[in-house]
Amino acid sequence: MPPSLLLSFRKNISVHQELEDSFILHSANGKFDLSHLSTGLKKAIASLEGKGTTNEELVSLVTQIDGSLNLPQLYYYLQQFIRHGLICHTVEVDRVSLATLVPLTTPSSLEWAEIKPEQKYKLSRFAYCHQEETEMIWESPLSQAKVYLKDWRCSAIIHQLVQAQTCNTLTKIPDVSLQTAQVFLSLLNTAQLLSEIDENNSQLESDTLAQWEFHDLLFHTRSRKGRHDRAAGKSYRFLGKIKPLPAIKPQIFSNVIPLYKPDIEQLKQKDAPFTLILESRRSKRVHGDRAISQQQLGEFLYRSARVRKVFDRPYMECSDRPYPTGGACYELELYLAVNKCEDITSGLYHYCPQQHQLEQISQRNQSLEALLENAQKTNGEDYPPQVLIIITARFARVSWAYESIAYSLILKHVGVMIQTMYLVATAMNLAPCALGTGNGDLFATATGIDYYSESSVGEFILGAL
Repeated sequence: MPPSLLLSFRKNISVHQELEDSFILHSANGKFDLSHLSTGLKKAIASLEGKGTTNEELVSLVTQIDGSLNLPQLYYYLQQFIRHGLICHTVEVDRVSLATLVPLTTPSSLEWAEIKPEQKYKLSRFAYCHQEETEMIWESPLSQAKVYLKDWRCSAIIHQLVQAQTCNTLTKIPDVSLQTAQVFLSLLNTAQLLSEIDENNSQLESDTLAQWEFHDLLFHTRSRKGRHDRAAGKSYRFLGKIKPLPAIKPQIFSNVIPLYKPDIEQLKQKDAPFTLILESRRSKRVHGDRAISQQQLGEFLYRSARVRKVFDRPYMECSDRPYPTGGACYELELYLAVNKCEDITSGLYHYCPQQHQLEQISQRNQSLEALLENAQKTNGEDYPPQVLIIITARFARVSWAYESIAYSLILKHVGVMIQTMYLVATAMNLAPCALGTGNGDLFATATGIDYYSESSVGEFILGAL
C-alpha cells in the first residue's frame, strides 16, 4: 500500500462536548469555542484527536454529512490549526506509523516541503538525535519542529542520508518503496533536517549559515524562546526534589590566608572618576618584574568579588556582591593559581568571599604548572602570568531554579564579573587580561572537584605593571 500522511492534534490538544451543542477545543494557550460549526466540521475536527486521519478522509467526512459547501471552512480551520502549531503530521504505511512531525512553536511558520525526485539530499550538519523517555527524536536548531521516529525503516533511511542520496537510491532499503522514501524525506525536509546537494556534491548553504558552528547555534536556540517547547526561565523544577545549594560554598581546607581589606568609604572619595577608569580600561598581557603584592591582591578581590551580605529569598538562600547576577544566585567561584605574589606561597587557592581569605588547595605541583602553562599559551606570551584567576560555576545554584536558560545565564554572569575585575584592576593600576578559553579537565584534576557539579567557565590573569 502507498504511504499515508495523517493529521492529528498535538497531545496537549483536546475536544470537549459537555453539552449537546457545545464544542470546545482546549490547548495549552487557551480554549476555542467552535460550537457554531456544522455537524460535519465538528466530526472532522474531533477525528483529529488521537491517531488522526488523512486529508482525504476529512474531506470525505465533511462531504458526507454537510455536502461540499463547507469544504472551504474545513480548509480554513485546518490552516489555522497548522498556523497555531496544533497539528502533527504522521507518515503511515500499512497502518504502521513510521514518523511524526511535531511543531514546537505558536504561531508556527512550517510549510510542507515537497521532495524533488532527482534532487540529492543529505542529512543537515545541524541535525541531531536524542532520546526522550521512550521516544527517539530528531531536531535541528534551524527548525520549529521535531520528528519522532517510530519505525526502524526511518533510522535506516537517516543512516543512508549521511551521504548524498536521491529517493531512488533509498529504495535499496528493505520495505522502503519510492513513495515511502518521498513522503518521509518530505517530512524531514519540512523539519529542516535535510540539506540539498549541488552538482559539486556540496551542501547548499548561505554564507551566513556557513559561519555558524553546530554547538553554537544549538546553544543559542535552546537558551532562548522560539525554537523549542520547553519551559524557559525561573521554574524551580527541583523544588521539593533536590535541596538547593547554599549561597556560600562551604570551606574545605584548613590552611587559610586572611587578606587585606581596603577602606571602601575612603576609596569612594579617592578613586579616579568612573569615566576615566572606563576609558582607560585595556587588556595588559605583560606583567612587570615586581610581583603583585598580597595587599594588592586582597584589595582587588575585596572590591570585585566579596560577599556583602547573605539573605533568604523564597525557596533559596541568596547573597549580595559587587557585581550583579540573575536571581542573586551568585554561582561563580574564584580559584587562584598563584605563580608570583609577594607574601603568598606559589600554589592553588580558593577565594572565600564571605570571610575574605584564601584557602590553600595545594602547593606548587604538576597540576598547577599545567594550568599556568595553558594560560601562558592562551595569552601568547613567553612567561606564565603572575596570577591566573579561574572562574568556576556551581552549576546547580542556577539550574535548580532556572530552566532552559541556566548555562546562558552563567556565561552572562562570567562576562559581568570579568568587566568588574577589569575596572577594579584599572582603578588600581594593575595589569588585567581576560583569556578566551581554558581547560576544564585540567582544573578538575588540580582540585578533585566533580566536573559536572563545578567546573571552570572563565579565566582572567592579573599582575603588577
